[in-house]
Amino acid sequence: MGDPPKSPTPNFYGILGISRTASLSDVGRAYKSLVMKWHPDRNPSNKAEAEAKFSSINEAYRAIRNKKREEANACNGDHNEPQTPKKKSHDIQENNGEFHISSPQLLSRTTSRISPLRGSMTPTSAEFYASFTKTSPSGTPPTPSTPKEHALLSKATSRRSTTPIFFSQSAVRRKPQPIERKLECTLEELCVGCVKKIKITRDVISNTGFLVEEEEILMIRVKPGWKKGTKITFEGKGDERPGTLPADIIFIIDEKRHPMFKREGDDLELGVEVPLVQALTGCTIPAPLLGGGHITLSIDDIIYPGYEKIIPGQGMPKSKEEGMRGDLRLKFLVEFPEELSDKQRSEVVSILEECS
Repeated sequence: MGDPPKSPTPNFYGILGISRTASLSDVGRAYKSLVMKWHPDRNPSNKAEAEAKFSSINEAYRAIRNKKREEANACNGDHNEPQTPKKKSHDIQENNGEFHISSPQLLSRTTSRISPLRGSMTPTSAEFYASFTKTSPSGTPPTPSTPKEHALLSKATSRRSTTPIFFSQSAVRRKPQPIERKLECTLEELCVGCVKKIKITRDVISNTGFLVEEEEILMIRVKPGWKKGTKITFEGKGDERPGTLPADIIFIIDEKRHPMFKREGDDLELGVEVPLVQALTGCTIPAPLLGGGHITLSIDDIIYPGYEKIIPGQGMPKSKEEGMRGDLRLKFLVEFPEELSDKQRSEVVSILEECS
């Protein structure tokens, strides 16, 4: 077992006026007392100083709380079986065709637990006193954002945590940079279209000012012909934090490598190998099509290195031109014999000299 994590900066303990040996409940009591004393709404005459004090109190509380929890988890790890590591924020996992995004320290609404106090906190007076007197300010639950075209949303139910979140309605709420993730699709899926189901869990602030966890299923309807780089945006589906708006989640279409076909815009390319004798004398070949089936081609031309055969309308669908498709381009590779006898060489020379 490695060295234990270093303790927070002693200044954090000094800010809250507690000792290093204070329990987590002692930390909470000291924090609540100082928050009530230095809340900016209660100090209108020295608001700048109060805001600075309030910010440092919140920072000290979060740092000490997290440290106490890390130390408790480390102690539990010495006597209990190893725990499965938590997933990183917004990691995507694929399971039977489904992609999952998860956030750290989150729990489904159907299995909610107490969530930690997070973010910068600047409560309004009504919310502040309501949180400490166990009353709930009235209000209507926030309406979920509607995703852009082809994105549907279904929500699970939620429970409230017991930890209040304080924030100021008068503060300017900034929106973080969007969260971008790749969504891999096969050429077959991009050819005929499909539905991708994505499960996410995220933190939200309820209308009562509590931090709760929300579980949602996002559905992306992939349209035939979508290309690599196509973006699907779910507005406001990132974690909510006090003082900020939730970030958007953007999924970017990426193409999985195909063992046979290569996409070039709306066209598909397919490599075909033919023996030298067929390349010179003509041949009939079955050409496979994306998604199954094949088409039979009769070629009377001499097939030379770099020879191409275009099959119109057998490429990828054109997403902006309904009913239209690109072409299938067959690129031929001539198989030359690895060795010839002297007699065969002589006959080949004789034939080629007659053609020149």
